Amino acid sequence: MPALVARPERLHLVGQRRQILAVIHQRLMFGMLVFAGVVALIAVRIIYLAVFGDHAGRKIGVTSLVPERGDIVDRDGQALARTIDAWTIALHPKKVIGDKLELARTLARLIPEFDERAYFAMLKSDKPFFYLRRRAAPDVVQAVNALGEPGVAIDREPDRLYPQTTLAAHVLGYTDVDGHGTSGIERAYDAQLSDPAMRGKPVMLSISSKIQQALEHELFSAMTEFSAVGAAGVVMDIHTGEVMAMTSLPSYNLNIAGKNTPDQMFNRVTLGVYELGSTFKPFTVAMAMDSGVVKSFGQMYNCPNELRIANRVIHDTHPFGRACSVAEIMMESSNIGTAQIAEQVGAVRQKAFLKQMGFLDKVQIELRERGRTLTPREWTRMDTMTVGYGHSIAVTPLHLATGYATLFNGGIYRPATILKVDGNHKVAAGRRVFTEETSYKMRALLRLVVTNGTGKNANALGYRVGGKTGTAEKWMGNAYSKTINITSFAGVFPMEEPRYAMVMMLDSPRATAKTAGWTTAGWNAAPAFGRAVSRIAPMLGVRPDKKREANMAEVLPFIREKSKK
Repeated sequence: MPALVARPERLHLVGQRRQILAVIHQRLMFGMLVFAGVVALIAVRIIYLAVFGDHAGRKIGVTSLVPERGDIVDRDGQALARTIDAWTIALHPKKVIGDKLELARTLARLIPEFDERAYFAMLKSDKPFFYLRRRAAPDVVQAVNALGEPGVAIDREPDRLYPQTTLAAHVLGYTDVDGHGTSGIERAYDAQLSDPAMRGKPVMLSISSKIQQALEHELFSAMTEFSAVGAAGVVMDIHTGEVMAMTSLPSYNLNIAGKNTPDQMFNRVTLGVYELGSTFKPFTVAMAMDSGVVKSFGQMYNCPNELRIANRVIHDTHPFGRACSVAEIMMESSNIGTAQIAEQVGAVRQKAFLKQMGFLDKVQIELRERGRTLTPREWTRMDTMTVGYGHSIAVTPLHLATGYATLFNGGIYRPATILKVDGNHKVAAGRRVFTEETSYKMRALLRLVVTNGTGKNANALGYRVGGKTGTAEKWMGNAYSKTINITSFAGVFPMEEPRYAMVMMLDSPRATAKTAGWTTAGWNAAPAFGRAVSRIAPMLGVRPDKKREANMAEVLPFIREKSKK
């Protein structure tokens, strides 16, 4: 059969078609690759903007996946401070297209922070940008948006919110408009709260919102009832050093911190220093016991109606006019008896004990707002005696609470902490100040003050409160007032097995009909303390029990029958 052979021109056409198809295929593949690349770039850009975008003037960093600033929560995880998006209104003068004078009039009406003249000056300014309002309310945002003026920008930016408003205000502190902490935990942990690697994990505090609310309520009620100019209170776990609640009054709304007075923002618990009077007497007796000066609560001292030292006279509110035991000295809060015990301890040993308790240094806690103790310049014989009953030395209420924790936890000093003790934050290493035996014996002595002495009004039925009243004349800048006092009650509960220490202080309380004209601690700080314990103790797991009691056999044999109840 004859062979079939394609014509040369046909073969040429077939070759051209194949070349054309190959070129088309290559171009199509190239186009698809370019398209895929563009889509990938757009996707990457979108992700980048979502994660690292500079939204509304925010600092560059992880924004949508991690909050701008870490949360602060209480020991139970309840939010106390968190970051939200808030509306911000700004002015860009060069972008304004409408009538500037009319716009100035409208802005002065909607945002009255400035008047018409000031707004008009902004609109004519060469500056590219002005903030008009931050944290703008929705109705204002809506009204400004309705203007349709491109030169007035509305955007969102991160803003700090404090859901509980005034609760634990002095503990939390607040941030400035740029998001930096200026006081409290916000300041102390500013680096951690704003660190992108850390701010996804909240800072957990030792305080309990429930206990904080109860303490604030009772302290405010006492401050109001006695017309005091200020108040302070703190609750501590004596074994861990955790601050369960801390309040300073007057307080302030953290969400409008810039509109509050300096007095409201002053932390009376950690920054204010005060002469806290007879609340120091238990320390003096404990020093004397560990120094071998006091060997028994039955040890006797001469307690005349007054004690003259050079040109100074020491008085008692409840004078004995006879010899009295150490138990009676504490029970009736005798300055004369305590002064003699302090003199026997001596200035050297007194200062050494106070140093070991942290009283001669700034109070130890994570907050930056910490007061410096005021002490006598020369520490004379008279100073030693007056320091023994809480005069001539000014400390913070937190110093006092830490001191009571030290005295009743077995004698170990541990600094206070505002952070929850857990796997990440261990109990601080302590140092021994008082012997375990002295710590145990002091339980009955301070329980006696509440059952039989000046602290009767601090008793909380069933909760076995022990503690000490303290009244000191207030320093008025150039002299001590004879009519205005600083009153306090420092105590521990339950006294047979101490777990919590609490201090409540009133600044300049006034007498009422109920107090029969008295302004001393037994009439104001003590009853407030008792009411607070009745509310707080159940929240802390302390059950009322009328059958349990401190070992009162340590003290009852050493008080006269007419003083016994």
